[in-house]
Amino acid sequence: MKKVLVPLAEGFEEIEAVTVIDVLRRAGIEVVSAGLTDGPVKGSRGVTLVPDTAVHRILENDFDMVVLPGGLPGTTNLRLDKRIHDIVRRIHEKGGYVTAICAAPTIYAEMGFLEGRRATSHPSTRAEVTKKAGEYSDERVVVDGHFITSRAPGTAMEFAMKLVEVLAGKAMVEKVNEGVMARL
Repeated sequence: MKKVLVPLAEGFEEIEAVTVIDVLRRAGIEVVSAGLTDGPVKGSRGVTLVPDTAVHRILENDFDMVVLPGGLPGTTNLRLDKRIHDIVRRIHEKGGYVTAICAAPTIYAEMGFLEGRRATSHPSTRAEVTKKAGEYSDERVVVDGHFITSRAPGTAMEFAMKLVEVLAGKAMVEKVNEGVMARL
């Protein structure tokens, strides 16, 4: 079974995190949500989630994908956490999927992962991503090899379905969509 990490930092974008976690679990994919600290994590709009675990407990775990939700100051908090960088590097080095939505692609830009790649992000972070990406795209979801980026809360469902597609195939996307009835 494929295993996905969704780290949650104070100020994460709720729609992006919850949509990804929900849709991937509907597809039968194991998702581990991990807070930067123990206990509940408050999102950017005041919604509080209780993660499955804390990052310090899963540092040595293997994951097939990492999904960084955006939001502010969630993206900043993820960017400042060295453990997140280490986890992302490890997943990248073993050929796993490195994905992000909204402002979070800026973390990959800062890490040098977007050089020579197509990527997108929230329009407010375009300049930061453009400095490092090979090509900035206004597409809602961009796949470049094992890097997947998306634009904003309004693209969260498309983003989540693309993650299902790359991990479990188009047939699973169709199966999941029977229940959620998204416009794909």
